[in-house]
Amino acid sequence: MHGSERRRGSHTRWPAWATDALLGAAVTVIVAAVMSAGYGGRNDPDGLAYIWTIGLGALMLARRRYPGLVVTISVLGLFAYYTAGYPAIGVAVPIAAALYSAAEFGRMLWGVVAAIVALLVSVMFRLADGQAVSLVIGYELAGHAFLMAGALALGDSIRSRREVVTLVAERAKRESDEHARAERLAVARDLHDSIGHGVSVISLHADVAGEALAAQDSGQAARALRHVTSAARSTMADLRETVAVLRAPRERSAGELAHLERVIPADSPIAFTADIRDPSGVPTAVQATAFRIVQEAVTNVLKHSTATRARVEVAREGSNLRIDVSDNGGAPDVGVAESHGIAGMRERAASVGGELAIRSTPNSFAVTALLPIGGGE
Repeated sequence: MHGSERRRGSHTRWPAWATDALLGAAVTVIVAAVMSAGYGGRNDPDGLAYIWTIGLGALMLARRRYPGLVVTISVLGLFAYYTAGYPAIGVAVPIAAALYSAAEFGRMLWGVVAAIVALLVSVMFRLADGQAVSLVIGYELAGHAFLMAGALALGDSIRSRREVVTLVAERAKRESDEHARAERLAVARDLHDSIGHGVSVISLHADVAGEALAAQDSGQAARALRHVTSAARSTMADLRETVAVLRAPRERSAGELAHLERVIPADSPIAFTADIRDPSGVPTAVQATAFRIVQEAVTNVLKHSTATRARVEVAREGSNLRIDVSDNGGAPDVGVAESHGIAGMRERAASVGGELAIRSTPNSFAVTALLPIGGGE
């Protein structure tokens, strides 16, 4: 059905060549009608003269590809017509369409030069032929000049409008592409932060359960397996939400500062402490950003640190929300530190006008973010 609709749409679209053919036919009919009036000239219009009008109209079929050549041939053809002594048809009318086409397709200079040449040659020829100066210059010159200028101005305005429409369409497409890219980056960051965190917790407690089973500590093994089950369910919930967003774009539910404790693992070989102070009044976007930064920083501690202790602090500091996630482990390899979520955390902080810094010493590693909260929501 969609294919047939597209085919019907393509049949109803007016082709460019049809427009050019109609313009060419109009040129032929108008010039032939003026010529048939038989005003002046040494010779009456004959078959050759009418063939000339058809050729003048046929030039419109080439006006898009060769606008400069079309206007040049039109002017030279006009000179040939008058040299043959046929009745007067004016200067502007036979070449108005060619001048319009030259301006429409970016050959304004060609059109202006052609119009000036046509006017000068016409005036000189008619004065040399004995016609009155008052008629040639005082009466008819202004009319021809205005008609030519109008044809050029109309063509240039059509070209300018087409360029504006094209620029607007390109800008809209560029903005759409940038928006789509931003959405893909946001989904990628969410997957990395939420799913990565969940998998890290699962891996950690699976190791704890394995060690407990090896030591025949069934109680510790059972607690670790419960943590595995809880983390797996939370991870699957995050994954289902992300897939739902991809299928039907909508705003994802954001993490809140009040729920930050859920990203801090319990019964971990690394002893985590948390100090989350006064989360009320923080804008929703800043809360979501803070949640993800803490989540990724905790994940990095679990995956890449040799620490035994870690601390998470979130508190207001003036007009900012300050986040500190620190541990007592040695500084990780620079490549590891910069390639496992640090870039994503920097992007998240920058997205709300904040900044993120890394502090590293042989005996500690810390992630600090300052997120502006203004007056809050």
